Amino acid sequence: RNPDYFLSVGIHAKIFLSLWGKKRPIDHNLQKYLNLKTQHCVECVLLSVYADIHTEAVQAALAKHKEEKMALPMPTKRRSTYVQSPIQARTPPDSSSGSEDETSARRQSAVVAPPPSANSNLQSPDSWINRSVQGSSTSSSASSTLSHGEAKPQPQSQEWMTALLTLSSITSPAAPSGNNAPPPDVTAGAPPSRGSRVDLPSNAVVRGMSRGQSRSSMMETADGVPVSSRVSTKIQQLLNTLKRPKRPPLSEFFTDDSEEIVEVPQPDPNTPKPEGRQIIPVKGEPLGVVSNWPPALQAALARWGATQGKSPALTALDITGRVLYTLTYGKLWSRSVKLAYTLLNKLGTKNEQILKPGDRVALVYPNSDPGMFWVSFYGCLLAEVIPVPIEVPLSRKDAGISQVGFLLGSCGVGLALTSEICLKGLPKTPTGEILQFKGWPRLKWVVTDSKYLTKPSKDWQPHIPTANTDPAYIEYKASKDSTVVGVAVSKVAMLTHCQALTQACNYCEGETLVNVLDFKKDMGLWHGVLTAVMNRIHTISVPYAVMKACPLSWVQRVHIHKARIALVKCRDLHWAMMAHRDQRDTSLASLRMLIVADGANPWSVSSCDAFLNVFQSHGLKPEVICPCATSPEAMTVAIRRPGVLGTPLPARAILSMGGLSHGVIRVNTEDKNSALTVQDVGHVMPGALMCIVKPDGPPQLCKTDEIGEIIINSRAGGTMYYNLPGVTKNTFEVIPVNANGVPIGEIPFVRSGLLGFVGPGSLIFVVGKIEGLLMVSGRRHNADDLVATALAVEPVKTVYRGRIAVFSVTVFYDERVVIVAEQRPDASEEDSFQWMSRVLQAIDSIHQVGLYCLALVPANTLPKTPLGGIHISDTKQFFLDGNLHPCNILMCPHTCVTNLPKPRQKQPVGVGPASVMVGNLVAGKRIAQAAGRDLGMIEDQDLVRKHQYLTEALHWRAQTDPDHVLYVLLNAKGVTVSTASCVQLHKRAEKIAAALTEKGSINTGENVVLLYPPGIDLIAAFYGCLYAGCVPVNVRPPHPQNLAATLPTVRMIIDVSKAACILTTQNLMRTLRSKEAAASVNIKTWPMIIDTDDLPRRRPPQIYKPPTAEMIAYLDFSVSTTGMLTGVKISHAAVSALCRSVKLQCELYSSRQIAICLDPYCGLGFVLWCLASVYSGHQSILIPPFELESCSSLWLSTLSQYRIRDTFCSYSVMELCIKGLGTQTDLLKARGVNLSCVRSCVVIAEERPRLALTHSFSKLFKDVGLSSRAVSTAFGSRVNLAICLQGTTGPDPCTVYVDMKSLRHDRLRLVERGAPQSLPLMESGKILPGVRVIIVNPETRGPLGDSHLGEIWVNSPHNASGYYTIYGEESLQADHFNTKLSFGDPQTLWARTGYLGFVKRTELLEASGDRHDALFVVGSLDETLELRGLRYHPTDIETSVSRAHRSIAESAVFTWTNLLVVVSELCGSEQDALDLVPLITNVVLEEHHLIVGVVVIVDPGVIPINSRGEKQRMHLRDSFLADQLDPIYVAYNM
Repeated sequence: RNPDYFLSVGIHAKIFLSLWGKKRPIDHNLQKYLNLKTQHCVECVLLSVYADIHTEAVQAALAKHKEEKMALPMPTKRRSTYVQSPIQARTPPDSSSGSEDETSARRQSAVVAPPPSANSNLQSPDSWINRSVQGSSTSSSASSTLSHGEAKPQPQSQEWMTALLTLSSITSPAAPSGNNAPPPDVTAGAPPSRGSRVDLPSNAVVRGMSRGQSRSSMMETADGVPVSSRVSTKIQQLLNTLKRPKRPPLSEFFTDDSEEIVEVPQPDPNTPKPEGRQIIPVKGEPLGVVSNWPPALQAALARWGATQGKSPALTALDITGRVLYTLTYGKLWSRSVKLAYTLLNKLGTKNEQILKPGDRVALVYPNSDPGMFWVSFYGCLLAEVIPVPIEVPLSRKDAGISQVGFLLGSCGVGLALTSEICLKGLPKTPTGEILQFKGWPRLKWVVTDSKYLTKPSKDWQPHIPTANTDPAYIEYKASKDSTVVGVAVSKVAMLTHCQALTQACNYCEGETLVNVLDFKKDMGLWHGVLTAVMNRIHTISVPYAVMKACPLSWVQRVHIHKARIALVKCRDLHWAMMAHRDQRDTSLASLRMLIVADGANPWSVSSCDAFLNVFQSHGLKPEVICPCATSPEAMTVAIRRPGVLGTPLPARAILSMGGLSHGVIRVNTEDKNSALTVQDVGHVMPGALMCIVKPDGPPQLCKTDEIGEIIINSRAGGTMYYNLPGVTKNTFEVIPVNANGVPIGEIPFVRSGLLGFVGPGSLIFVVGKIEGLLMVSGRRHNADDLVATALAVEPVKTVYRGRIAVFSVTVFYDERVVIVAEQRPDASEEDSFQWMSRVLQAIDSIHQVGLYCLALVPANTLPKTPLGGIHISDTKQFFLDGNLHPCNILMCPHTCVTNLPKPRQKQPVGVGPASVMVGNLVAGKRIAQAAGRDLGMIEDQDLVRKHQYLTEALHWRAQTDPDHVLYVLLNAKGVTVSTASCVQLHKRAEKIAAALTEKGSINTGENVVLLYPPGIDLIAAFYGCLYAGCVPVNVRPPHPQNLAATLPTVRMIIDVSKAACILTTQNLMRTLRSKEAAASVNIKTWPMIIDTDDLPRRRPPQIYKPPTAEMIAYLDFSVSTTGMLTGVKISHAAVSALCRSVKLQCELYSSRQIAICLDPYCGLGFVLWCLASVYSGHQSILIPPFELESCSSLWLSTLSQYRIRDTFCSYSVMELCIKGLGTQTDLLKARGVNLSCVRSCVVIAEERPRLALTHSFSKLFKDVGLSSRAVSTAFGSRVNLAICLQGTTGPDPCTVYVDMKSLRHDRLRLVERGAPQSLPLMESGKILPGVRVIIVNPETRGPLGDSHLGEIWVNSPHNASGYYTIYGEESLQADHFNTKLSFGDPQTLWARTGYLGFVKRTELLEASGDRHDALFVVGSLDETLELRGLRYHPTDIETSVSRAHRSIAESAVFTWTNLLVVVSELCGSEQDALDLVPLITNVVLEEHHLIVGVVVIVDPGVIPINSRGEKQRMHLRDSFLADQLDPIYVAYNM
């Protein structure tokens, strides 16, 4: 009763081995299923048929894997993602009527799954691991703890111990002893929203602190993970699966050549090759000439209409299987004539003829109304217009609807004929007009019911010419790439085909034929409509809807009408078998021919045998079963002629699947599990000539033992693809050539699209179709064979009605096999996963091909063909577009991607750096170094005094220009909240200095933490500390809404810096002492807290002056992107040099105004916010970045209002502007915002310039006057806060395109824009005055040429003095701050930035007239991923991943045990989560030649981002491994 069960491509049974004979005992499973009630037997019997026949092969395959006891890691899934809901909107109802079972299944599946038990999250990891080990050998029975309730306690077992041993091999070493307090949990609690950027140090790695002191109790995830981590167990399972030998064997890897990424592997010498002689064309028997054959098909209808008017032509059934009406030949003739007359004379106004002979007309009739179709088809033939039968469109979203539009357009169809009932059912617009379907031309709809037709006058007769080569009708054909084309059949071909079928099938006048096939095309049309009329046959049409209600209806019709011929497909044989118990008295003895239309398919053997087995007792004779092979282009290729009683049946071919995959025929003798049994499809059609040619390349004749494409020369075949001359030539005008490439004749052949060979006695065997061919690594696999294997793996529990689609996608230069199946609504997660893992293993063993992806989607959600099968090309498109919405997915790229480039072997360092350098010089390559201009000497003594220390500079400004305003602070409304003139700032600093010495009793040189929101208080506190001789440590205050995540970082910096005192505001002081704070840290151990809001007016006894400029001015703490908390010491000399350098580069002086929208807590942001104005005297307008969250236009409006020429911002500020103002540029214009004043807008960052972001920003605000040349970037690092900064003078920043393949080898190759594998990089700003940089090999420490990528080393007077260490790790200090080159210039002391980059000499000129050397930063050395011996930069992979699907908001990558882990934030609905897994895997493989190991889909805002807008990947890694991310889905790629 459930028809679409069988209608998917893959549901018909296929056989690899034993056939179902009488002697074979029926499997007890089958017996059990056969006893079920009729409504269930559809599903069960079919699947048991598969199981019975194919199980041996599959079980043998699975047994091999069982021995290995391999537990596969099951995906982790959030409960909400598992709720299945068939998306009915996307699935059109069946073309007739939806079955009851289907709707009930839909109703059941719409029920929401129950929520997990309350304590499921608290389940102990031990029980989780325990369960995972108790799981079956083929799949882990352990799912996410989020997907199940409490675990049942399992008995301790030997396996459990083994698992612990396995786990312990990757767990962390024993933690150092000592009663250290547990670390602050920086990840617990709600993830910070993107708005509140948080600095999250990785669990307590503090650079510069000795390991022994670094909070030893914290997880050291770099070395291993704790046993309690669920994630690590799964990763270990994954690693275990990857240790298996790969298939096919990887004897040869391919070298990564710069020209060709992948080379074709060397052919295997053991590959079977064809050995036979060249095939000789096979000739059918001559087409006999019968004296009374009509000159045209219409003439036959005219003859029967006149002479045999009462003779029945067609009987149609209603939905219950009862006779609805019978159309006689007389009625058929008279109605067809009326329609022909109406079409030619009555459609337009009086004298206007709308249709003329040769015009194309669409026929749109449902399968339940054959009578109207017959009348319309013959009416069109009589009117000499060309009918184009198509399916009834049900909705705008029908599968392949736009391709049908392409067919109608290419055929020039402007008129559609339909019935009144069908017209009423078509989708309409609200005004009642018929919907304009996507891609369809405008159609005029004509109703052909009798009452609307005009009776012609007595003297009007239709013109019936002798059949000629003009097109008679056009049959549609959907090709593999989903395009729908029209095969034109000429009048003579139509007539000759009918004659050939009559001769081959021995049709006689007056016979009865039962037709279950679609009468609009293919066999249903050729036999049931055309040949039937030629021979005055009575056709009984059994529509699809009847078969749903009564699967035995066609057998009953054969019995009632004593039919001689039945026209069926394998599915109809199955249905009849299932229901045959209800009918004991049916007889099939009258049948002389049971034509099996899809008998060419390899799976048809079992259907025919099983049907014969059941119905032989009902009079069915074995010799009447006649399989045939057809295609829309060649029409009938071959058909088995009805046999004579008692003659032996033709033999079967039992072929080796291994041989088939190489295109050769080998009888299977060894491994019975990989055999394919096929039956013949009879002999070639009368009057036809047949050859077998190679399916790809020129049409060369095959050898006798070679599989090839069948091509046919016959008058009875299609003539062309209508109106598509290009593709027509390749299909309809093929001239075969011999082995030397010489044509064997001049007669053209037609390609049939069928793959096969000629067997003994010239019998034709078909083993598959070109459309279902999957070419993987040079071997051919048939999609239908893979479906059969999948169906034989216990699908009853998992697969919904056997609906499975198989197709291939091209990823990384090869085809990859994808299987998509519909999952039963009641299938458990566990069963599904187990089924998937077993399918993988079965296909691997039987077909020797690795699956790339296996996906299960909710029942009823795959796009359907008109008769309910799976629309393969639409399914494939959904998969590639990320619209499939699977509920389970398994990717296995490790097994099937065997053409990766060879891993790079690092060369032994036998060649020293000196030789490398000399080699570079000999090759004419420059040493990669560059320098900013000289800082120049300061001669004026007064200036020396003024600029020696910042405290003196401020004091001097307060005396000489007291009322000059240095700082203006704005709020979200753009209103000035506070200002500070030189004297005000000086006095506030004095008050704070006095408070520190009096209240705090702070000694000189002690560290004081400044905890302030961005503003002038922070600046005053900084100078107050300098006045008091303390060392200020600037710390970002905790986020009040997210104390749990942000306060531990504050605590850590206070502890690490050994601060003696905290300066802060009253509000923050209350926060530090609140109950909420107590939940995260120990609030009783804070150092002294001084609130600076209301201090008395006091002056310190004196302003402290450091004895030497090398003394520390302040400590700069920052969390790096790798989660490293790093504090560096900045001396007074460095502060002065840096301020002077910035002053010169940006031309800052007292009359200038700049705007700063940055976080003022570290790096160059702090220097610009607090130091530069006091040094240079310019006015700084301060805009706290958090104010932009409530008013995104604040910064840009300020630039316009104050006519600012120079402004500084961060990437996060740019992102806020793009997101907040993306659609409001017109509004900004209307408000009068004009940015033409902005000369330079510099992004302050410690990373590679984000080119896409700066380009988007420039492009977006171009309309409000922003110059494209204004936006540039700066670059600083921990060892030197400002290395590059785009100043006001000098050349514009330049962009180059580098080859990513070379970059992975640390080489540099410039390419043109748009070149494949090219990466755009922007210069990081001009090198500051006084700064020198050199590019160095980080391993040999020798200087590199400018064609290499290396570490950037810097020498400058404003380098930091070193890391702030407690017990001074001198080695780290010397290594990073005072390093010498191993060769070249061994005197200069350099600081290592830890960033990779290169220097390129550009065509631009400096002010001095020299060519400009540009510094390009590529990425942090600590963050690079070493995979396959190559160096990858996370940001490149992340850029590719973010492009993969519209629902990916942000992504981050890291490695774990040599696996690449991709974490992506999902901004769409949770049902998109699993769509992302294959797309992410595809894009990383295509663009970076890497296989993704784990894909983690999380909520937006989960990827931690620091205050500078940089991702903290290592912190993310720690959270993932500690199972703290609460992911939506985790996929472990096998």
